[in-house]
Amino acid sequence: MTKTLELHVATVRPVARELTMTDFHQLAEVPPAIAWFANIDNPQTRRAYQNDVQEFMAFAGIQDPHTFRQVGRGHVLAWRRDLEQRALGGATIRRKLSALSSLFEALCEANAVQSNPVDGVKRPKITNQEGTTPAISDHQARELLAAPDGATLRGLRDRAILATLLYHGLRRAELCTLRLGDVRERRGVRHLQVHGKGSKIRYVPLHPAAASAIAAYLEVDGCGNDNEPLFRPVSNNARNTGRSITPDGVYKILANYAGKVGIDVAGFGPHALRATAATNALENGADIAKVQTWLGHANIATTRRYDRRQERAEDSPTFKVMY
Repeated sequence: MTKTLELHVATVRPVARELTMTDFHQLAEVPPAIAWFANIDNPQTRRAYQNDVQEFMAFAGIQDPHTFRQVGRGHVLAWRRDLEQRALGGATIRRKLSALSSLFEALCEANAVQSNPVDGVKRPKITNQEGTTPAISDHQARELLAAPDGATLRGLRDRAILATLLYHGLRRAELCTLRLGDVRERRGVRHLQVHGKGSKIRYVPLHPAAASAIAAYLEVDGCGNDNEPLFRPVSNNARNTGRSITPDGVYKILANYAGKVGIDVAGFGPHALRATAATNALENGADIAKVQTWLGHANIATTRRYDRRQERAEDSPTFKVMY
């Protein structure tokens, strides 16, 4: 789908002049399905929706975007049944159906199809309000922060990365897009300028412990200009490429130190540090509405999945029973 889009717009030059008639007709001929995909701004959402739609296309045997006009509700119901039989989670199935529905809404607006076949297809209910992402204990978090070797550049960078995740609840992609210039002062307090989902920018006060870890790392790494990545590869052949560390690189860093300190928790990964930060903040009295803004959640219901205060064993009535 991406390659098709590139073929349609490859000859269109930057908007520094008026479109030629050839340019105009080429853009007018872009299939609505391709235009829908190109109009998704957030790269993470675009990647997820692309995978979901391609999965449906493979299931239904669709090879040409024009074939979408032949899709009926029966095809969608069959796909949903296939997803359920694969034992996918309710939230995953809902997202996949949402991706397909979004595509058909765009096709309806372009008069490419007459109706949205996803309309009326029931989506799984999410009854569990507690998130499935694990959160680690305070003791494990401290062990993780202490694990990197502070005598090496790699260790200093890794400790700064772990501190930034654990003290601010950033998404992995948000951490990877941080630039040196994103550490800035606002009203006399240092903040992180975070580029979140939907191209939304939020400002998160920089925790003193994370600020110290970042300063120690940058002192050895050497400061560049504000547009350079805050966290970048440290190997000699990749260090000066101007590229940021990748989300996959962050995952590998965390897996390495989790193994060293003996964290063996099902589902543990970078998002677990986000869950840990949110859980810790809530348990220490942070207002849930402020945590919502802090995490960059559009809906407070998402934030509530990190609120595990009702699940604390030490608060159970069990320990109030006296005989």
